[in-house]
Amino acid sequence: MANRRRGQGEGSITELPDGRWQARLNLGYVNGKRVRKAYFGRTRAEAVKKLNAALAEHERGLPLPKERETVGTFLARWLAEVVQPAVRPKTYASYESICRVHLIPALGQHRLVKLEPSHVQQLLNAKLAAGLSPRSAGYCRVVLRRALAQALKWGLVARNVAALVDPPRTPRTEIQPLTPDQVRVLLDGVQDDRSATLYTVAIALGLRQGELLGLRWQDIDFAAGTLSVHQALQRLKGTVSFVEPKTSRSRRTLALPAFVSTSLKDQRRRQLEERLQAGAAWQESGLVFTTPVGTPLDGNNVTHQFQRTLARLGLPHQRFHDLRHCCASLLLAQGLSLKDVMDTLGHSQISLAANLYGHLYSEQRREIAARMEALLGTN
Repeated sequence: MANRRRGQGEGSITELPDGRWQARLNLGYVNGKRVRKAYFGRTRAEAVKKLNAALAEHERGLPLPKERETVGTFLARWLAEVVQPAVRPKTYASYESICRVHLIPALGQHRLVKLEPSHVQQLLNAKLAAGLSPRSAGYCRVVLRRALAQALKWGLVARNVAALVDPPRTPRTEIQPLTPDQVRVLLDGVQDDRSATLYTVAIALGLRQGELLGLRWQDIDFAAGTLSVHQALQRLKGTVSFVEPKTSRSRRTLALPAFVSTSLKDQRRRQLEERLQAGAAWQESGLVFTTPVGTPLDGNNVTHQFQRTLARLGLPHQRFHDLRHCCASLLLAQGLSLKDVMDTLGHSQISLAANLYGHLYSEQRREIAARMEALLGTN
């Protein structure tokens, strides 16, 4: 009896002369031309499995996996179509570097649909063995996981294999911010320094370095006593750009303590004096913190100057970013909650604040309990 003609959306299984099995899916006619999709397996069961998965995706209206697309070509497409239009230039540069230097050389030749968790694990093991830090190796996994999450949304893969691999164990470094006494030494020691207000705002309000360097005078309302974060400065390959704050919660308005408002007024007066001295060389940017000729500050130079200042004052070595942690510790020391810290620093989730400052908050809760015991406890 002759086989009946197969309808659209039905598949067929045949054995090839070389011993492999071929599953073919009939997709009907497109622009007058019959379209079929072929899947191959070493066994009949493997071919049937691929066919059934394709049928299920087809019935859900999802695009069918491109069997021959490699991880390398997909990552390039993901960077161009998804990442570059959606993220800040510095973030794109970071993702592109991870793909170009680490992911594509190690995984690019694999077919996307055939990528396995073992391939990802081998990548991480090789990077760690080559001397890459656990944090950097973990970032490779993060970028790959995000890329494969998009592939999953597009129906190009059946699972996100990077999510099935544990990240490398990263040694946890406990944050050790400057103490209140050390902060006083720092601020007293830079009273006549042109960076005094920069350090004051960083410590008191916890702004990120990019938010500080992108701060404009129009973002400060002295009458209302507020400072608003609307943009951040990024420098990439010598080019300065102003970008949206890191997250939606990073766009925030903060109340100015009186001493911060006074310091900002001192900064405005100092900048006006520098503008007069610079004369025609002055380049107006509207920024609060600038070079002596009005141009934006370079973040690396700011960090190096900060560390030289710490050394001069006999204070422990810190990153500039650690002033943000210092702000958090000072807020917690005053009895504020992690939610208060999250709102002030512009964290996107309270879990981020808990991960960073949970141990400091635990110490503060013990101090609160001790004070309550001293007040109400029985002797």
